[in-house]
Amino acid sequence: MIDVRRAADRYEGGDLPAGITTRHAFSFGSFYDPENLRFGPVLACNEESLAVGAGFDEHPHSHTEIVTWVIEGELTHQDSTGEKGLVRPGDVQRLSAGSGARHVERNEGPVPLRFVQMWLAPLTAGGEPSYEVVTGLADGAPYEIPGAGAVLRVRRPGAGERVAVPAAERVYLHVVRGDLRLDGAELGPGDSVRITDERDLEITAGSPGELLIWELPR
Repeated sequence: MIDVRRAADRYEGGDLPAGITTRHAFSFGSFYDPENLRFGPVLACNEESLAVGAGFDEHPHSHTEIVTWVIEGELTHQDSTGEKGLVRPGDVQRLSAGSGARHVERNEGPVPLRFVQMWLAPLTAGGEPSYEVVTGLADGAPYEIPGAGAVLRVRRPGAGERVAVPAAERVYLHVVRGDLRLDGAELGPGDSVRITDERDLEITAGSPGELLIWELPR
């Protein structure tokens, strides 16, 4: 099964007066859609834009694996595990909230910040919080989220190149940039695809692209 979800259908959230624009792919906060609560362990895939100086003040999380991919700008992060630092384009940030963690996310850089943040449900609730940043993730390199049984790969195909879709039980694709084609469907920035029990699929890039590919357990 191949289920294409368009960027234009995302729920618009955030706080425009505060310089925060958010576009949600799943039910989130005050927006509730009982038919769109999750896909496997994926609970959220939010496109976030923060103006210079804008951000999310300290807030709590629990029982969630939070993975962030920066597209443009620099994300300043600080959390209750004692970690503080910058996340830049090409870096993957993970906060395993465990039984409870608090963090702050802000744009303290000189240019607007854009990032994609994905929330996954852990296989087992609770545990100690943990945090890491992997800098310069290589094209196609697997980034494992053992707590959720998931693997993230970032692919950056050039124009005309093809990318094989992993033969996992579930695959979630998010297009960051580029014009792509999958099984006859044209995909653009912000589009996503939920794939279940499919094999031998390929993505063709019509222009240089970037996409996030999640291999997920059933």
